[in-house]
Amino acid sequence: MKQLILTGLLLTTLFAAKTAQDPNTLTAQEKKEGWKLLFDGKTTNGWRGAYSDKFPAKGWTVNNGMISIQKTDGSESQNFGDIVTDGEYSDFELVFDFKLTEGANSGVKYFVVEHSPKPKGSAFGLEFQVLDDDKHPDAKLGRNGNRTVGSLYDLIPASGKKANPIGEWNTGRVVSKGQHVEHWLNGNKVVEYERGSEKFRELVAMSKYKAPEYNANGRFGEAPKGHILLQDHGDQVYFRNIKIRTL
Repeated sequence: MKQLILTGLLLTTLFAAKTAQDPNTLTAQEKKEGWKLLFDGKTTNGWRGAYSDKFPAKGWTVNNGMISIQKTDGSESQNFGDIVTDGEYSDFELVFDFKLTEGANSGVKYFVVEHSPKPKGSAFGLEFQVLDDDKHPDAKLGRNGNRTVGSLYDLIPASGKKANPIGEWNTGRVVSKGQHVEHWLNGNKVVEYERGSEKFRELVAMSKYKAPEYNANGRFGEAPKGHILLQDHGDQVYFRNIKIRTL
């Protein structure tokens, strides 16, 4: 009888742990810490198209607890378009799961501001790169690997990263507090920098973001607040467990 009780308690504990980790849910502790879901796993509530007041009519789908973008021709934000959060954030901790298909390219941007005129490609913002490093050519562009998965796109390469194989879930995390920003990938800190610092501005000056259009409404990447963005780069990518808390 004692063994049965212990087995029952173990199963209950394991079930509780699994339930706490179910996609697109928050534990009691997370709610206490101020976490909020940005994606409920069932609807597109809280999201809209970039530079639009509506969610894209095509391309983005919600199914089986995932939000995904349909594959097209690999071009940046030219088919169905990026999506952004209704809300804007400054000091925050953002967590998201992503799963790539072979050769896929996407990104999660933050501090996104929709300045006029609308750019030809993706809305401007700092980007946590989401990429198949082995199969997508962008991994070999830029400098020193700063366009590989987990990197601050075109600025700082991710170091010490451990990305899971294509078709498996990865967990990204962005922490922004004051000027300090960190990228984490699968529990490892892979990028760390200070927004607006002399070093940051030097990196911008060596990147594609030095172009005038990126700085016409203030220095690139230094907006005081902005939206979170999921990128349509013409490849199929899946997201889930998108949650945020203000710091």
